[in-house]
Amino acid sequence: MDLTPVVEGFSVVLEPTNLLFCLLGVVIGMLIGVLPGLGPAATIAILLPITFGLEPVTAIIMLAGIFYGAQYGGTITSVLLRLPGEASSVVTVFDGHAMARQGRAGTALGIAAIGSFIGGTVSIVALSLLAPIVAGFALDFGPPEYTALALLGILLVATVSSGHRLKALVAACVGLLLATVGRDGFTGAARFTFDNLSLADGIDFVPIAMGLFGLGEILYNLEERHHSVQAPKRVGDVWPSRADLRASSGAIGRGSLIGFVLGILPGGGAVIASLAAYGLEKRRSKHPERFGQGAVEGVAAPETANNAAATSSFIPLLTLGIPANATMAVIFGALLIQGVSPGPQLVTEHPELFWGVINSMYIGNILLLIMSIPLVGLFVRILRVRATILAPITVLITLVGVYTVGNDVFDIVLVIVFGAVGYLMKKLGFEPGPLVLAFVLGSLLEESLRRSLIIFEGDATGFVTRPISGTLLAAFVVVALLPLVRVVLARRRSESKESV
Repeated sequence: MDLTPVVEGFSVVLEPTNLLFCLLGVVIGMLIGVLPGLGPAATIAILLPITFGLEPVTAIIMLAGIFYGAQYGGTITSVLLRLPGEASSVVTVFDGHAMARQGRAGTALGIAAIGSFIGGTVSIVALSLLAPIVAGFALDFGPPEYTALALLGILLVATVSSGHRLKALVAACVGLLLATVGRDGFTGAARFTFDNLSLADGIDFVPIAMGLFGLGEILYNLEERHHSVQAPKRVGDVWPSRADLRASSGAIGRGSLIGFVLGILPGGGAVIASLAAYGLEKRRSKHPERFGQGAVEGVAAPETANNAAATSSFIPLLTLGIPANATMAVIFGALLIQGVSPGPQLVTEHPELFWGVINSMYIGNILLLIMSIPLVGLFVRILRVRATILAPITVLITLVGVYTVGNDVFDIVLVIVFGAVGYLMKKLGFEPGPLVLAFVLGSLLEESLRRSLIIFEGDATGFVTRPISGTLLAAFVVVALLPLVRVVLARRRSESKESV
């Protein structure tokens, strides 16, 4: 492996401007993690217009910092207030808040900071080693392979989703439908434009992302947060004891591995990783009844896993051009806006961006470790600002921001429409993530499928005869049938128990 691009990547990160925006990104990320409901995807979507005036590498370094910075920020409210600021911190509530009630809030926050740093660093090292290999392998991808990969990604969004699978699948189908709006790229025919010239070129990603994640989340959270929460004034000693470090060391190691693997999977990400890591520790424990009562492993495992997953989710984005989760879909849009196409060629065509972003994560994780504990008091004070004050400011920034993208009032209309859609989706139990991911993958799927059929002269069996696309389609069938197999096995078990 040639280390020259890696070293040059560090020189890019250490430029004062990039260091400043790396710091800015992780601070914003921690703030967003502390504020319940908004989340990194919504924040990045709102900040997309700001990135236009920045260099591509500077913009993506900042957006990446927001993503992994938010993972730790959500821990603070989970531990102190039993209020997860970020979805991936939901599991941390169980034992983190229990430790806080026992007067060990500082220990919980300290373990979370250490686990987050180790999980993130392990994942960055693995990312540095594996990403170029995956990119080299991806050079063999043609239209058939991308068709199979897009199909598998959309299906995994639904089947690996933490929410209701059928609802995730419905949302993904809506996303695919929205991706077809506009002129047909092959025939030029207008599709679903309703004679509206503003829809002739299709729906832009920015209004959808800012509407669903930004405005929709704000409306939903305004309705949900009627009560005020009081944060404790003191959090106690933040440095864990040797016994706590010893007890959590295994959980941190296993959480790093689980987070890295699940972060790569489309639809996986930090939420699934934290749930899986917590579940594994509870099953392995000789005293599972301790979990939920203040077990330090119950904080260490999910916090390590969600940070590892946040980092590893950059692998499919940067090397294959496939976003693994909703936040990666928004960063994918940011790259396209900057004129950079994520995929196998990114390593060779834009090595300064590829290695600059990866190496910035080393710096960002160190900054998070240094800042996380001293800034706890500041973040607790921010929690006392009423949502009724923050929400109007955020909405104004969102609407002004989307207008500056294309100077088109129709974009503001789209944001409002998708904001209402996002609000209704949340009310009805639909997550907006699958819709956005399917929208991003929809164009790739349609174009690759039609190009493949041209190559195969209409013979669909050509997908199976190619090794890579055939393997991916086999994985697609396995994932599609897995829920059905589980239902059948569960019925057989229940029938056998009844017969006994």
